[in-house]
Amino acid sequence: MFSGGKKPKDVRNLKAGNFLLTIQKYRRTYALLLVSSVLFLSCKENPSEKKVIQESTIKAVEVIDTVPKEKIVSKKTFRTFENLADTTFVRLADFSDGFAYDLRYATENNFLKEKVYDCAECYTRVKTVKALLAANANFKKEGVRIKFYDCYRPNSVQYKMWAIVPNPQYVANPKKGSIHNKGGAVDITLETLEGQELDMGTDFDFFGKRAYHDNFDLPQEILDNRKLLKETMEKHGFWSTRTEWWHYNLSGAAKDKIANFKWKCD
Repeated sequence: MFSGGKKPKDVRNLKAGNFLLTIQKYRRTYALLLVSSVLFLSCKENPSEKKVIQESTIKAVEVIDTVPKEKIVSKKTFRTFENLADTTFVRLADFSDGFAYDLRYATENNFLKEKVYDCAECYTRVKTVKALLAANANFKKEGVRIKFYDCYRPNSVQYKMWAIVPNPQYVANPKKGSIHNKGGAVDITLETLEGQELDMGTDFDFFGKRAYHDNFDLPQEILDNRKLLKETMEKHGFWSTRTEWWHYNLSGAAKDKIANFKWKCD
């Protein structure tokens, strides 16, 4: 028996209505969850998009031109002998850079122990320069070159030297002068093209028998070096002094006048 005045059919209808309401409630909840999931997934990173972003943000690399640029080297030019008389005094370095220099009288490293030149320069007459260039060309074929200790010497410098050592055995009397004062003598040695001096047995301005050309009581290497120097210089118009292996005079230069030409120093 049922009380409350409701019939069994009404009860069944009520239960069915409640069931439908529950189903609808679950549908709304499911739909809400579905929308939330979509929104959640849409907020997550997309790996493919991240890759694109990474690739687009790679730092630019500076491209360096690897093609070597041609280095411009200015070619040194030298004077020629055009319109120059053979007796004209010129600077040797203006005609070639193939020589080496150790001009001792522009220093205190000499037998005088005093500096007598204001600056180190090698001047001489044109005809002497021509002969020296020819000789040096031959020396270079042997892998060596001329190195200068002294070249033309102004007569005023000869007076300075005479005042320090007034002995004709070592210094020419300036009144008579020397072939150095005439621009026809040079004091030289040889060195390799790399700058190593050949052994000549003594230093420059060593006054003693060991410096004599006719002293053969020396190691063969020294004799060979002196022979190369002497024979090549003689081949090109120079003659030697018996007691000084370094001293060479140009043939005919003794006839030139004593000079007192002085070069300018920077």
